[in-house]
Amino acid sequence: MSAESARTIALPAGEEIAALGQGTWYLGEDPARREQEIAALRLAVDLGMTVVDTAEMYGDGAAEELVGEALRGRREEVFLVSKVLPGHADRKGTVAACEGSLRRLRTERLDLYLLHWRGRWPLEETLAGFTDLMEAEKIRQWGVSNLDVADMAELTALPGGDAAVVDQVLYNLSRRGIEWDLLPWCREAGVTAMAYSPIEQGRLLKVEALGAVARALGATPAQVALAWVLEQGVAAIPRSGSPDHVRENRGAVDLRLPTEALDALDEAFPPPSGPTPLEML
Repeated sequence: MSAESARTIALPAGEEIAALGQGTWYLGEDPARREQEIAALRLAVDLGMTVVDTAEMYGDGAAEELVGEALRGRREEVFLVSKVLPGHADRKGTVAACEGSLRRLRTERLDLYLLHWRGRWPLEETLAGFTDLMEAEKIRQWGVSNLDVADMAELTALPGGDAAVVDQVLYNLSRRGIEWDLLPWCREAGVTAMAYSPIEQGRLLKVEALGAVARALGATPAQVALAWVLEQGVAAIPRSGSPDHVRENRGAVDLRLPTEALDALDEAFPPPSGPTPLEML
């Protein structure tokens, strides 16, 4: 499980990032778990899961503070992602929110900054804020989260809107709606898809059909669920606050799903048969 063997996925400009990274939703909220969560984040970096995704929303900044502590002295080893809340996403608010995230994360720049979901502010306002942050070298790239096809088409039609590099969305075996239209659109437009909650916050692990495939492969259900997302050419950012779970998740990188396993998963979790509204958690 060396870092060198980690799978990567390409961003539009060709930069390669780890296909399997780390989410931080709900981390940093329980002081009793803080040391374990920091250890998990550091181990993930050791194992090549070097995309670390967080947001100002998570614990009202507590997750960002935890990440900042965990990455002390290791900032250059990771691809760091955070998000602006839609209520803050006018031009000035986007800049101010990013500056707050940078302080909590103890860094001078983000590798990727996302609009968390679409709110009341026009996309032009958020895009202007992203442009200001790029010019100030406080972010290297920007993207969005929870935007469906119509939103993405509107965004990319704006001047400079085609510079979005990522759409981070809910995607896993039980939430396959994006395969009908959004995922093909992203591939055609050169936007990288990134999956949050790739094991449905653990709920998928209780499904017997997934367990049967995992047993046949000598893997765990979580490893199969994550490997399946990676097989779709989609990056995944599972959350784990436990070093043991980090090690388990990392095993998905080396797991290849044979045709019979993919067929069994399609039978248990059918692909969409028509357009499906974008789901969110």
